[in-house]
Amino acid sequence: MTWLLDLTPDEWNAVRLSIKVATVAMLFSLPPGILIALVLARGKFWGKTLLNGLVHLPLILPPVVTGYLLLLTFGRRGPAGAFLAEHFGIVFSFRWTGAALACGIMGFPLMVRAIRLSIEAVDRKMEAAAGTLGANPLLVFATITLPLILPGLIAGAILSFAKAMGEFGATITFVSNIPNETQTLPSAIYTFTQVPGGDEGALRLTLISIVISMAALVASEVLARRVGRRMDIE
Repeated sequence: MTWLLDLTPDEWNAVRLSIKVATVAMLFSLPPGILIALVLARGKFWGKTLLNGLVHLPLILPPVVTGYLLLLTFGRRGPAGAFLAEHFGIVFSFRWTGAALACGIMGFPLMVRAIRLSIEAVDRKMEAAAGTLGANPLLVFATITLPLILPGLIAGAILSFAKAMGEFGATITFVSNIPNETQTLPSAIYTFTQVPGGDEGALRLTLISIVISMAALVASEVLARRVGRRMDIE
């Protein structure tokens, strides 16, 4: 156990940065994730299939392709990147914020799918009953729908976090592998595999990555069950 935690400063930075990037990616993905899941679950409009395909595209595209598209779009010379840098001072390329953006996009389909399935399982009669009592759609969603989909929301958020912790291809393509700036756990592991004598460091970070991801998944399951039991009691 001591060997596992005997990390160098650069290794600790990679662990902290990975958790930071995954957390930011998850939190910023949550509001649009809920909105898109609601639209896909309840909406009836032309282009719904196309929207669903676009949301899930990062799951089937090679991660390097996603990273390259992000570089073209949000790089310093990209249309969105140049606009954000010039008017708001926001820079994504070769920054940890870009790593969070890439991780958020890669984990977004998992989040949306989990939340969408929860929304589709909600009994619409309960929402209709609240509507007949004078509640507007926003109030119905906040007081009826949101509590009912909470287990799926938690599961989707944690899945997104776990995916972000392991993301490599899109991240390294978009923001490179810069120590203390964009070098997350997967990038640090890759670096160790490329240098002589780096096997020990690679194995140590691999085990830490597994522990963090498994802890996140277990926490998701426990929280979802507790919320479900509490709702059953109420």
